[in-house]
Amino acid sequence: MQAFSNIRVIDLTHVIAGPFCTYQLAVMGADVIKIEPPHNPDMTRANGHDIPHGENGLGFSFTSQNANKRAIGLDIKSPKGKEVLTKLIETADVLVENYRSGALAKLGLGYEDVKKIRPDIIYCSMTGFGQGGPKAQHTAYDNVIQAFSGLMEATGSSQTAPMKVGPPVLDYGTGIQAAFAIAAALFQRTQTGEGQHIDVAMLDSAIMLMSANVTYYDQMGKLLGNSGNMSATNAGYSCYQTMDGLLMMGAFTGEQLKNMWCVLGDKEHGDELRSLQPPAMGKHVEKDTKRLAKLFMEKTAAEWEVIMNENKVPAARVRKLDETLKHAQLQSRTLLQVPEDSSNDQKLPTASFKYAENGPALHRAPPMFAQHTRQILTEIGYSQSQISELNREEIIATLD
Repeated sequence: MQAFSNIRVIDLTHVIAGPFCTYQLAVMGADVIKIEPPHNPDMTRANGHDIPHGENGLGFSFTSQNANKRAIGLDIKSPKGKEVLTKLIETADVLVENYRSGALAKLGLGYEDVKKIRPDIIYCSMTGFGQGGPKAQHTAYDNVIQAFSGLMEATGSSQTAPMKVGPPVLDYGTGIQAAFAIAAALFQRTQTGEGQHIDVAMLDSAIMLMSANVTYYDQMGKLLGNSGNMSATNAGYSCYQTMDGLLMMGAFTGEQLKNMWCVLGDKEHGDELRSLQPPAMGKHVEKDTKRLAKLFMEKTAAEWEVIMNENKVPAARVRKLDETLKHAQLQSRTLLQVPEDSSNDQKLPTASFKYAENGPALHRAPPMFAQHTRQILTEIGYSQSQISELNREEIIATLD
């Protein structure tokens, strides 16, 4: 049995951060019910840089974080729709929403309202800036939070910063932190019997992902510089051009630096660095960087990667994503999976960890819009005639 096999999650989220949070619960066995307005499906259904898939409502931005879920179309703003949602909440353990702060409370669906329906509910609210504060009502996306948080300004070199990180890392980072908060709240509930209201802000998540930078500024009163691909304090922890491409070196510890210089034919200098504390290593950076830049031009990046790794020095040739996805190391993991009921062989990222038993798994392909409306409403007591009537009134949407 998976960790969340008996947990039901009401998913009132859209775009990336919220759906990725509930996806992480779904891959661990939770019954996640994704609710979308009848005439306004999750916008990512049409996104993903592939027109045919988007037109079918299964754009790659959607499919990458919605497998294992069941989907219904429901107008929660209407009285009858709210009644359906109330019946669903009675059966649920968790509700996750990423509406603007206070929006669901105005509909009578805020935490205090939902708590009256299901006293031990775990209610998670996800927003750009949090439920309080001067920016609580401001909407945001990953790129906006990257800019506001300081992450964008801290990325790149002094010549190129500010630089937005390519993939929406804050969306995914926020989703992961929200999923952890929910898991912790569910565990807390086993001890207290009480529910919980969780307030997750993308801004807070961004700050957490820069914890060392934040702590440095708090203690020293100044910002860390933009070093880009190069380290300002350790020449062995930088990126170098080789005969045919870039090589990222990760000689961080004294022992790793010693091994690196031994490989490069200067055991004496390696022994010297091994005896120094990190701050003292800084005096060698400029000279060592120039030496390393010359030495690494003698072989290809692939050759250096093998040599360094065999001598216990972290190093990697800078790859493109397609190369990494084909690598035997990734193939040996369970990260990429094909849903058990999939009609094609499309692999989806699942979770960044493995369990010895009953770990992350994909049992159900990403759902079409409103694919499970009839099934779910039947489960909570609606007859087929009632479902058809709600469909005619456009309170719900069904796939048929």
